[in-house]
This record gives sequence, C-alpha cells and structure tokens, in this order.
Amino acid sequence: MAEVELRKAFKRYGDAEVIHGVDMKLPSGEFIVFVGPSGCGKSTLLRMIAGLEETSEGSIHIKGRDVTQVEAVDRGIAMVFQSYALYPHMTVAENMGFGLRMGGADKEEVAKKVGIAAKTLQLEQLLDRKPKNLSGGQRQRVAIGRAIVRNPDVFLFDEPLSNLDAELRVEMRLQIAQLHNELNATMIYVTHDQVEAMTMADKIVVLRAGYVEQIGSPLELYHHPDNLFVAGFIGSPKMNFIDVTIKEGSATQAIVELPDSSTATVAVDASRAAAGDKATLGIRPEDAGGDSGDFSMSMKVDVAERLGGSTFLYGQCGGMKHFVVQRPGMEATGHGDDIMLNIPAHRCYLFDSEGLAFHRKAENTD
Repeated sequence: MAEVELRKAFKRYGDAEVIHGVDMKLPSGEFIVFVGPSGCGKSTLLRMIAGLEETSEGSIHIKGRDVTQVEAVDRGIAMVFQSYALYPHMTVAENMGFGLRMGGADKEEVAKKVGIAAKTLQLEQLLDRKPKNLSGGQRQRVAIGRAIVRNPDVFLFDEPLSNLDAELRVEMRLQIAQLHNELNATMIYVTHDQVEAMTMADKIVVLRAGYVEQIGSPLELYHHPDNLFVAGFIGSPKMNFIDVTIKEGSATQAIVELPDSSTATVAVDASRAAAGDKATLGIRPEDAGGDSGDFSMSMKVDVAERLGGSTFLYGQCGGMKHFVVQRPGMEATGHGDDIMLNIPAHRCYLFDSEGLAFHRKAENTD
C-alpha cells in the first residue's frame, strides 16, 4: 500500500495552465475517484501521478518518495486505460505476463503471477485465447490482470469502463470494487460518471477546470456539498435549484422567500446572510416526492418516466423549467397534470449569491 500526495502541483502547456496548484493527500489503501465534467483535468492529473505528463511546478510523492522527476516505469504504479491496449497476436496469458517478461522475470515467476491474477479475475479458462475471441468485459479484465501481476504500489484507472455497455459496466464496477477489497491496494480511478464515483469510492475528488472543488466520502459530498457545482454534480438525477431571497438569517436557520412569494425555513447556518440577499435553494428530486413536508410548491408535469420501482416526473416548478421529482413505485401522474409537492425543510440546501453553501446541520443527513 502507498500514500499519494500532491503538493502545489501545476500543469502548463505553454501559456495555458490546466492544473492550478493542486494540494491533496490520498491515504494508503483507499479507493480514490477523480470525478468531474469533460475537460476538468482529471485525466491530466492522473497522468501526472503516473509520470506520463510532466509536472510543471510542485511535487508528487508516492509512498513518501518524491517521484516528480522519476520515470513512469520506476514509480511503482500500474495503469489501466480506457482502451484495452492488448497485443492481438498474444494469448491472454502472454498479454498479462508481457510486462514481467520485459522486466527480466523468469518463466516460472511469470506463470505463477499470471495464474494468481487469472484466478482473482476469473480468467483461468481463457488464458489460451486471443483478444479477438474475448468480450469487452473479458478484455478489460485482462488489462487489469496485466496491472495486477506487476504488484504495484498504486493502481491507476483512466475511465476503464467507458467502452462497455451498461450491463457490463455494472458488472465490472462490482469486480473492481471486489478486487480492491481483496488486494487492499491504493487505487485512483478517473470517471465522468458520478454514479461510478458514488458506488465505488472511499473518497471522491471533485474537479472543475483544473481546480479541486471538494474532497470527501461519497455521503459527505452528497449531504454536505461545499458549493453549487458539487451539489449539482453529485446525485442522480441532479439537484433542483430555485432562485430565492433571504428574508431572515441566523446561526440555526434561514427564512427564504420563494418565487410565488410564500416562505420556507431551511435549517442551515445563515449567520453571514442579510435580509434581501439573493440565494439559491437546493432540493434533491428524491426529497420532493413525499407525502408530507414543511412547505409546498405547485408543479405542472411535462413528462413522466415510469421505471417500475420508481417514477421520475419532469416539469415546471419554482421558476424552473426542468424540475425533477422522484417518487417510489408506479406513479399515475402524467403530462399536463398539476400536482403539489410537499418539501421537508430540513432536507433542503441553501447557497449564497457566490454559489457557496450555507452549512447544514449534521442531523439533516437522515
């Protein structure tokens, strides 16, 4: 296992700065996920850790060793890419053991390590096959096996499931999570899919435009986002945002005026707010579909998606054209219906005019 630390790490391409002084310490043995929209710098940051991109300024440390100027091959890492990058003329066993053979390992050692990795990944029956005779999920497991046999200090995954269909992605998510539990290794995983991040990570690093927006456990980010960006990115469907005006703020609550001139009380520390300040009220879709609440809002339904176990309603509410409500089971409500939403105030979020969160109370995470 190995701790990974970045100290004031910058990446520049000429005059363009794409990573802006990232500081983070990633604990040994944890499953860390870098998540964010396309172009946020998550893959660049991963490649800097791997040594595939030069660090323009600052330093990178793995297992307490400064590896900023160390070649990728000597950093004690193994990387799994989005593309499988398997040699088509080699068998599964030969692909998995290729790196060891190039490093001078003898045949007996290679066979032993390949056998252990194949058993872990349930590839024992496929060792004599060529990549063309494998499914996408099997090919990705071979690529992961190639990383395992190297016994690295840190595993790096760069969107490894992007090329798989939905069913295979779920299967591979479970296998990678199980692999982490078995190996107890430090793993850093890049994805744009926040569902992958929420289901796999011990800790999530949310990135935007080369900056770290927030680091925390999945539930910490879900219940206590630092700002509008994190609140809107973590959670599926995304949080609903309504423009409101603060009427009164204290250390325990904020009274806000809704677009229909009614008021709602939100249990947050709003001591820095002043009457008349503009703010944004956040309501998660799953918190808007209950039978009871502290205040109500009307919604005109445009579309209903019935998925069996739950129903998603999309419509106009609180000045939003695409308000989303999640209700359990099969909902009869459909296009053109007017419904009342009962909102529990203690489940709401509030953000100031700069997008920064008014911190919620710990007990609001029920």
